[in-house]
Amino acid sequence: MRVRIVPLLAACLIFSLSSFAQHDHDHDHGDRDHHDSDRGYIPRRGPAEYHGAPRDEHGSFRDHDDHPDRPHVHPNGEWVGHDWGREEAHFHVDHPWEHGHFYGGFGPRHVWHLEGGGPGRFWFRGYYFNVAPYDAGYCDDWYWDRDNITLYDDPDHVGWYLAYNVRLGTYVHVSFLGR
Repeated sequence: MRVRIVPLLAACLIFSLSSFAQHDHDHDHGDRDHHDSDRGYIPRRGPAEYHGAPRDEHGSFRDHDDHPDRPHVHPNGEWVGHDWGREEAHFHVDHPWEHGHFYGGFGPRHVWHLEGGGPGRFWFRGYYFNVAPYDAGYCDDWYWDRDNITLYDDPDHVGWYLAYNVRLGTYVHVSFLGR
């Protein structure tokens, strides 16, 4: 009887390990733009470098009645708020990349599950970040212990990345604090 149990137990262990490996927090979505368990849309790429005048002199990000009044991304890939004349001096960093660069992965192929913290310091998979002080009010509805985010390079502000909240469709500037 023991002889039959050992192969059965080994087969169960092999199948459970492959199932466990599929639930890694760093999902590979290929070329898809959607994440099955959240709001849905994940931008294929970050915003283009901005050259031009601000579109809204009132400082509002609400470009449609049903859109949030915070930086967000449209399903067509338009990054609303990144070109709206936000105060550039706020995003100046005296020592950019002081803690190094983040190389964990960017864009829709890398969805990161937040594990704790808040705007001042949050983390996932051993990577630590903080939200730009001037963007902290735009992430007051984030769930720091369970939301999924994707990261993008910020082409306009040296020393910053953009963290896109998949559930909400909004984003903030974040800096890398190290691993």
